[in-house]
Amino acid sequence: MTDHSIARRQLGGAVHQRSALSATGALERIFSGLFTGLVYAQIWEDPVVDMQALELGPGDRLVCIASGGCNMMSYLAAGPAGITAVDLSPAHVALNRLKLAAARTLPGHAEFYEFFGHADRPGNPALYDRYIAPGLDAESRAFWEARQGRLRRRIDMFAHGFYRYGVLGRFIAAAHLVAGLGRVDFRPLLAARNLEDQRAFFEAEVAPLFETRGLRFIARRRASLFGLGIPPAQFDKLAAEGGGDIVPVLRERTRKLICDFPISENYFAWAAFNRGYRPDGTGPVPPYLEAANWDALRAGAGRVEVLNRNLTDMLAGKPDASQDAYVLLDAQDWMTDAQLNALWSQITRTARPGARVIFRTGGAPDILPGRVADATLRRWTSDPGAGQLFWQRDRSAIYGGFHRYTFRK
Repeated sequence: MTDHSIARRQLGGAVHQRSALSATGALERIFSGLFTGLVYAQIWEDPVVDMQALELGPGDRLVCIASGGCNMMSYLAAGPAGITAVDLSPAHVALNRLKLAAARTLPGHAEFYEFFGHADRPGNPALYDRYIAPGLDAESRAFWEARQGRLRRRIDMFAHGFYRYGVLGRFIAAAHLVAGLGRVDFRPLLAARNLEDQRAFFEAEVAPLFETRGLRFIARRRASLFGLGIPPAQFDKLAAEGGGDIVPVLRERTRKLICDFPISENYFAWAAFNRGYRPDGTGPVPPYLEAANWDALRAGAGRVEVLNRNLTDMLAGKPDASQDAYVLLDAQDWMTDAQLNALWSQITRTARPGARVIFRTGGAPDILPGRVADATLRRWTSDPGAGQLFWQRDRSAIYGGFHRYTFRK
């Protein structure tokens, strides 16, 4: 069985809940097909909030879903003893391994920032060839050196604006096209001096788009949000939060992204409205790109393992009471009750006393009570108040809920 077919089988197990002959089942298979390639050039969860919620520190052992790798790399700033990152997308695995190899092999932070901060410099492929490739595993080298559309090699994406690629990159490009048709220019937003200016921009320029017939029609199509990594099951949960209509939910999430955090401090807003970080290199970036964290990245890169596995199967191979922190992203929104119980059985078995679990949900409610066995959940303490606080701080603004569980000592 090829790596590609293995990836499709794993993704199918995670996403496919309906028959392929049903409309929803067909959409689920289209969605899982997208995930065999690059989806997130940048992960869309705030790592600063993650580290605060996890109280992550030296000596901790952490497992996480890798996605675009920004958060996994950022966690290294806290000096954990080890990280195991998993992802069902072979492209995400290759991207995470590329970042780790770059941290180990590039001469310094300046070159690292050229590669992953600017991510559009003509000299980046040469940096890859000279420094990174010799320290990269064969499977990841094969991925980055394979052809990608018009590009001779995938690694050439880093010479042409890497953050414009992937499913999310194409979704953001489409959103800019829709905004352009509505004559919205985001440059005044990116130059805003305060939250008051940002809120005025939203009300005058962005909010009216959600009243247009075209946007409302597009947004109500389940496949339209595949670019955000939202499968049909999660789309339905989001729509339920809006009384059956996804449009008011999307409007509120967009409002939070634009209005609740200073643009000068929110790299998610720059990624959304500039399609990349500040070109002069002075703007907000994920922690792993900050010069102050470079030494910690280089020191910790060898303590990370990245696997093309699902989280439950990976945890099944871990010893009892061996892990301190778990980052589940929003993956549980995709899961059946059986999958949730299998996952939490392994989390509970592998958790050390006091271990922390964080996850996000498309809607506001905690999805575990009533679905995960009471005997399992009784061994954990949830903190809805803290979850609400961390949700408010999350600059990515795309999720409806943030949840933290702590293993009872």
